[in-house]
Amino acid sequence: MSDRQAIIPKGMEAVYEKIRYAPGVKVGNTIYVSGQIGRDSNMQLVEEREAQIVQAFENLKLVLEAGGGSLRDVVDLTTFHTDMRDLPLFMKVRDRYLNTDPLPAWTAIGAHMLGGAAGYIIEIKAVAVLPA
Repeated sequence: MSDRQAIIPKGMEAVYEKIRYAPGVKVGNTIYVSGQIGRDSNMQLVEEREAQIVQAFENLKLVLEAGGGSLRDVVDLTTFHTDMRDLPLFMKVRDRYLNTDPLPAWTAIGAHMLGGAAGYIIEIKAVAVLPA
């Protein structure tokens, strides 16, 4: 596919170079965002639960913006949670970031471990379609 482009925002180069995956891939007017977890630009886990969810959304936003999109363009959201009891907290944060109509499709999945390490509570994967 000639129009396939890796999206590697500033601060996420180590993900591409060391962990070996693209934070996002843009094909035509669609952006596929890899699972974003609550780690900061130094690749360090954000400790507090709400702050970790916020950081995962900030990372999602960063990838979308680097691909020429925004959170408004998200049409499908998949979230992975190590503790489904965090859903009310997650939804509270999500609604601060994804508050446009129509809302994206959403699937929430319980998972044992995220990001290859203990301590991560949320991973957010998304598909965004840019305006034509």
